[in-house]
Amino acid sequence: MWTDGDDGAGPDAAASSSQWEKSGGRRSPDADLRSSRERRSRDSTPACAPDGCAEPAGRREWLFRTTGALGAVALAELLGRDARLAAGPAAREITGSAAVSGGGRVPARAKAVICLHMHGGPSQVDTFDPKPALQARDGQPPPEELHRLQLQFTDVSRQKLMASRQAFTRCGESGIEICDSLPRLQRCADDLCVIRSMHHEQFNHTPAIWFQNTGSSLPGRPSLGAWLSYGLGAATRDLPTFVVMHAKPLKPGPGVWGSGFLPAVHQGMRLNAGPVPIPSLRPSIPRTAADERAGLDYLRGLNARHAAARHDSRLDARIASYELACRMQAAAPEAVDLSRETRATRDLYGPNFGEQCLIARRLVERGVRCVQIYHVGPDPANDWDTHGANHEGQSRRMQEVDQGCAALLVDLRARGLLDETLVVWGGEFGRTPTTEGGSGRDHNPYGYSLWMAGGGVRRGIVHGGTDDFGFRAVEAPVHLHDLNATLLHLFGIDHERLTWRHSGRDFRLTDVFGKVVTPILA
Repeated sequence: MWTDGDDGAGPDAAASSSQWEKSGGRRSPDADLRSSRERRSRDSTPACAPDGCAEPAGRREWLFRTTGALGAVALAELLGRDARLAAGPAAREITGSAAVSGGGRVPARAKAVICLHMHGGPSQVDTFDPKPALQARDGQPPPEELHRLQLQFTDVSRQKLMASRQAFTRCGESGIEICDSLPRLQRCADDLCVIRSMHHEQFNHTPAIWFQNTGSSLPGRPSLGAWLSYGLGAATRDLPTFVVMHAKPLKPGPGVWGSGFLPAVHQGMRLNAGPVPIPSLRPSIPRTAADERAGLDYLRGLNARHAAARHDSRLDARIASYELACRMQAAAPEAVDLSRETRATRDLYGPNFGEQCLIARRLVERGVRCVQIYHVGPDPANDWDTHGANHEGQSRRMQEVDQGCAALLVDLRARGLLDETLVVWGGEFGRTPTTEGGSGRDHNPYGYSLWMAGGGVRRGIVHGGTDDFGFRAVEAPVHLHDLNATLLHLFGIDHERLTWRHSGRDFRLTDVFGKVVTPILA
C-alpha cells in the first residue's frame, strides 16, 4: 500500500479519496506523487524562494532520484569494467594510451628508460655530495637538531660524525664533484644531472624499494615499468615492454617489478644472468613453425573459452605471454646475444654488471621501453648496505659498476640514442653521515643523491643540496613522488591523468602527490 506520512483532511484528502475510488480501491502511485507535489507547492516551498527556483523534493521523490542516480553510476562502472576485461590486453593498452593522449599528454622527450638500481643504498657523502664540514668535525657529536631523526638501527644522539675517506675531483666543464672511486664516470660528468636533494620517509629497505618502484611503501601497487607499459603500450611486438635484470635475490622480492592491480600483461619480465637468460624459451623437442602455430592457436582457443566467463587478467596475460614467447624465439636470443657486438664494444662495457648494461642498450634499441638493472654485488650480503666497513664496501661496489655505467652513457651518445633514452642511477636511500658500529653507516632516506642523464634532462648540472653534513635535503628538495612525476613527464605523460580505477578510486603512480621538477628539464 502506498501512503504519505502527512496525508490529512481537506481538499487533498478528498482528491485522494476520489482517486482511490476511480482505481477500484487501489491507490495509484502517480496520483500519490502528484498529491505530494501539490502539498509541497502549497505548504513546503519557502516564501523567500526566488522565482524559477527548483522545488525541494519530498522524501519519496528524493529517494527515487538518488537511488536511480546511484544505480546508473554503478551500472556504468560495471559495464565499463566488463568492456575493458572482455576487450583483452591489447585493448587495455589502447585504453591507457587514450587516457594520456586525451588531454594528458605533454611533449615527450624520452622513448625508453634504463634504471640502474644500487641495491642497499649508496652513500651520498662518499659518491656525489662531498661535505667539508663533515671532514672538519669528524668524530664529534652531531648537532642537536639532528638527534630526533628516526633511523633503523642507530640513535643519532649516541653516534659520532664520520668523515668520508673518499677523495673528490671537480670534473668536466661543469665542475661536478665526483669521488675518485668512479674514474670512468668522472669523464662523463658533463652528461650528468646530479640531484643531491632526494628524500622520502621510508628508512627500511623493503618499504623503501617498494616506494621507489611503485609510489607506495606497501606491496600491491603497479611499478613504474608497468605504468609505462599501460600508458604507452608496446613499441615492439617481438620483445616485452618492461624487462628486469638482477643477478642475486632482492630484499623485497620480485613483486617490486610487478603489475599490481593493472592487468598482468604489464608486469616486468626477468632476464637471468648466464648463458640462458630466458629459460624454457625454446621447446625441448624441435618443431616446425607450422606445428608451433597450430599448437598456439589450439591453446589460445582453450584459454579464450575458459576466460569467457571469468574475466581474469592473469589468464589474458598468460595467453599474451604464449604469443609473445613464440615471437621471442627469434627476437630475444638475438637481442641478448653479445657475440654480435664488436670486441671493442664488449671491452668498453666489461663483464658482469657491464654486460647487463650492454644488454640494456640492445633492448632499448629494439623497442623495449623500460629496463631495470639491480646491482647487488657478488652475494646479497655484500651489496651497498654498508652497516660496517663502509669505506671498503662502498669502494668495491663503485668499482663494480663504474665501467658499465660510463660505457652505457658513452655508447648511447655515440649511437645517437642518449637524447631519447633516460638513464637513472641511485638506490632506495642514502646513508648517514654518522657512525654505526664504529665504521659503518645506517640508512638515510632524509637526504641523498642520484643522477640522471639523457632523455630530456639538462646536462652537467647539480640540483638541490643537503645540510652541511649530508643528512637532510634542505635546498630544492625532491621527493620520490616528484621524481616519478618527472619521469612520466619526460615520456609525455601527465602523472595526474594516468590512472587506473581500483577499489572504488582512481590510483596513479604518484598517489595524490608529486610535482614535476622543472629546473632539471632541458
